[in-house]
Amino acid sequence: MLFLLYSTGLRVSELVRLPLSACNISAGFVRVLGKGNKERLIPFGEQAKEKIEFYLETARPLILKGKLSNYLFVTRRGSCMTRARFWQIIRKTASDAGIKKNISPHMIRHSFATHLLSHGADLRSVQLMLGHADIATTQIYTHIDQERLRKIHKKFHPRS
Repeated sequence: MLFLLYSTGLRVSELVRLPLSACNISAGFVRVLGKGNKERLIPFGEQAKEKIEFYLETARPLILKGKLSNYLFVTRRGSCMTRARFWQIIRKTASDAGIKKNISPHMIRHSFATHLLSHGADLRSVQLMLGHADIATTQIYTHIDQERLRKIHKKFHPRS
């Protein structure tokens, strides 16, 4: 779930309710019905693909124990995981990794957008992947990159 979240920038509510049929593993895309019932296609990377394939082959069948479910990520009852439960998983994973800072699903979404923009992705593409109706909402993520550029400028420019 964490790999897919970081690879796609999904909202936590979109992630936990993601239907199994919405994940095209071979093509590396998820089809998401987001806010305002707007549908979007979001690519995901090879690492996320490998983790999903492993989960589908090993963990998911063990969790379901023969039950059927339309959700990609499931509970023992075959239902989708709650947002609260996913928050618990993130907190425990961060703690187990020695991370003292509180980590939230939105921080991972934020990292997704920031990393895309800082590596050259255009703002419109990031807006589409995040499902933002207004590009001004996506522009918030450019602030971090501007701060980094200011620091670089100050450090390396002889007249700054």
